[in-house]
Amino acid sequence: MYSTADFRKGLRIEWEGKPYLIVEFQHVKPGKGGAFIRTKLKNLINGRVIDQTFRSGEKVGRPDLEEKEMQYLYREGDKLIFMDNSSYDQVEMTREQVGDQAQFLQENINVKVLYYKREPLGIELPTFVELVVTATDPGMKGDTASGGSKPATLETGAVLQVPLFISEGDKLRIDTRTGAYIERAK
Repeated sequence: MYSTADFRKGLRIEWEGKPYLIVEFQHVKPGKGGAFIRTKLKNLINGRVIDQTFRSGEKVGRPDLEEKEMQYLYREGDKLIFMDNSSYDQVEMTREQVGDQAQFLQENINVKVLYYKREPLGIELPTFVELVVTATDPGMKGDTASGGSKPATLETGAVLQVPLFISEGDKLRIDTRTGAYIERAK
């Protein structure tokens, strides 16, 4: 059990029989009455975000969550196939379960798959991935890092804004949390 004193951003809790992730929280101590905690909770099953208020000292459960190290194998229509690195069992997940992170999945990349009551919920990618640019407008002479930006399509199909000096075939380092260009990979 977690107490409201344990609340922090990123904590996974079970409330009303469902797993939630604390997105935001704020301790409030009004002049009159008891303290309370105002939170934004993201449902880990369907992704909905709700506002919830807890009284100070209230208890919530720990969800039956498990993380497994898995390898992304391939895409088959709308299904994404992952393999457990220890037992070699294969698991199918839909693009909806994986969410926006599907755009950064490369074959054979290791990810963490989150399970709730033995059912896969979603994945957690490494913080940074290196992807090759497959299509972008050509850079012009004199383009600098401090200039503007242009769209670039990566090998996984993701499109993001990159500096003007980036050209096709460049390998880029991408932050998977924000989907932003970081630097050219060496």
